[in-house]
Amino acid sequence: MSERLILLENINKSYGEKQILNNLNLYVRDKEFVTLLGPSGCGKTTTLRLIGGFETPDSGNIYFNGKIINNVPPHKRHVNTVFQRYALFTHLNVYDNIAFGLRIAKRPESEIRDKVKEMLRLVNLSGYEQRHVSNLSGGEQQRIAIARALVNHPKVLLLDEPLGALDLKLRKEMQRELKAIQQQVGITFVYVTHDQEEALTMSDTIVIMKKGIIQQIGTPVDIYNEPKNAFVADFIGESNIIDGTMKKDLLVNFCGTDFPCLDTGFAENEPVDIVVRPEDITLTPYDKGQITGKVTSVTFMGVHYEILVESEHFTWTIHSIRNASVGENVGIYLHPDDIHIMHKTPKEEDKNA
Repeated sequence: MSERLILLENINKSYGEKQILNNLNLYVRDKEFVTLLGPSGCGKTTTLRLIGGFETPDSGNIYFNGKIINNVPPHKRHVNTVFQRYALFTHLNVYDNIAFGLRIAKRPESEIRDKVKEMLRLVNLSGYEQRHVSNLSGGEQQRIAIARALVNHPKVLLLDEPLGALDLKLRKEMQRELKAIQQQVGITFVYVTHDQEEALTMSDTIVIMKKGIIQQIGTPVDIYNEPKNAFVADFIGESNIIDGTMKKDLLVNFCGTDFPCLDTGFAENEPVDIVVRPEDITLTPYDKGQITGKVTSVTFMGVHYEILVESEHFTWTIHSIRNASVGENVGIYLHPDDIHIMHKTPKEEDKNA
């Protein structure tokens, strides 16, 4: 496992009376792609700005390679940042934009020339040296911003929603390219987004935040398959979240039915939240279902149908390659590993999510 490169320890940050980060603890490993994910106002951009040196914590410490950097200015940290607004110099061409930081550092012109060419190859824009940046597409401008940030070989690249201004097709293309660039240059990326698909596509580790508090840290697979609470389950992917009761280990009751499950360690008859992903539900004939209901909506989504089924206790969202008809009576079948049990989330917290 790579060493811990960045450590945020007991970080608190407020703007006026509004607390943005609440006793945040987080570490980032060397050469790791970490995504800070959450809704607007959760504190992810503030966390990024603290790492970059654009903000200082009210309390707590930020470590880089074991040394406290709370008061180290941005230009003296081994960190560069790419923002959603790329902040390219419109009066300079592509070559001079990328070379800018190296010239500030008074590097020899021959070294600058080699490094600019290396960066343009990395972002697949070789031959663009003399282009005017205002004549480039949004995706090309974004690549130039990344090249400029990487040319002086920082230890960490911070990216604050850099794909937010791109259209859907280009954004997906750039997701793949960014991950490939990170693997090729072998440095740490810390990425901020509110887009769950971006986080799942690119990250080694996802940090889910809500109201300045980390809700869960894990791999994309762990976060998706084993959410820690209803907020995480609802924020990452679509979920059916149902009230239930844990009768005993390996047995849960919801929708008036007992279901075998794989979960243990809950108290007997403990109220719990049940998470069932839409793609994990099997549609069956009416008389074969553990739960029965009526189809109220069918939407073709390209690779599957999204089907709403209203049962006695709950309206289910189901993703299925099998079509159904509105008004059809159907059954729902759940295997034990389709059911994920979580400790109850307070209802008031749900309202404020």
